[in-house]
Amino acid sequence: MAFEYPEDLKYLDTHEYVRLEGENATIGISAFAIDQLGDIVFLELPQVGDRVTKGETFGTVESVKAVEDLNSPVTGTVTECNDPMMDSPEKLADDPYGKGWLIKVKVENPTDIDDAMSAEEYSSQVEGD
Repeated sequence: MAFEYPEDLKYLDTHEYVRLEGENATIGISAFAIDQLGDIVFLELPQVGDRVTKGETFGTVESVKAVEDLNSPVTGTVTECNDPMMDSPEKLADDPYGKGWLIKVKVENPTDIDDAMSAEEYSSQVEGD
């Protein structure tokens, strides 16, 4: 099954994505990751004002199959958490790149995402083309 990987996003090999607009990053998890997890039952996210660090865990996503760490693609301060997704985590699959974002971060260094994968690179890695 082919998934959508928007070109304006960068991806981590741990399946998080980031959309950088100026110094504001929107972070979520890819459609591929959501599909692999199956039915998502719980999300744990940081609070607004918390600091996240590139490469470190900022929360967890729990499905009926597994609990996976969420890794930050950037270092910065959390400016927003997607509370509706925390209340209804099963809705992540409906719109992972739109309404299904997880956190928004004010980024300290926009070059943090320079080593993240493009949509094409990520698609090749996860779908093995």
